[in-house]
Amino acid sequence: MRSGLAEPFGIPMFDDGPDWRRDSLSEDGIGWIGAHGGAGASTLTRLLGGTDIGCRWPDPALAEPARVMVAGRTNHDGLRAVSRALHAMKEGRHPAGMRLLGVVLIADAPGRLPPPLLGRIRLLRSVAPVHRVPWIPSYRVGEEPKHPPRQLVRLSTLVGPRVEPRRQP
Repeated sequence: MRSGLAEPFGIPMFDDGPDWRRDSLSEDGIGWIGAHGGAGASTLTRLLGGTDIGCRWPDPALAEPARVMVAGRTNHDGLRAVSRALHAMKEGRHPAGMRLLGVVLIADAPGRLPPPLLGRIRLLRSVAPVHRVPWIPSYRVGEEPKHPPRQLVRLSTLVGPRVEPRRQP
């Protein structure tokens, strides 16, 4: 489609451009999937880069990353949501080509977890690699900690170099 205006040097003034729809996930970067609202996918994206996919599977039409991590909180409901996401993957209810790198569990409160929650985490570990991020008080008030926790540093080496989020066309 063209604008009908004069086209200097034979360059169209307006062009629809290439068809941006794709049929496969991107091999670039990492996607963060929230198993539930407030899981921490946006925070992990801000801290480690990648694409915040939200509470859904990556969309091939948007060229979202094939490599993903599922994020959840360490409370009862958060761990159940992560279990449901992993069960859906086991049943094949995810896009072709999607690869789970692991699960990131973000502490929902300071202190140790009660035994029933630790038992659920052990069960999750039998299905996928699990990475735990401790309670970080400074994040609660929008500040950066003086020293990031070692668990985040380890996680950053796993997901690779910080990449900027993919822009949707």
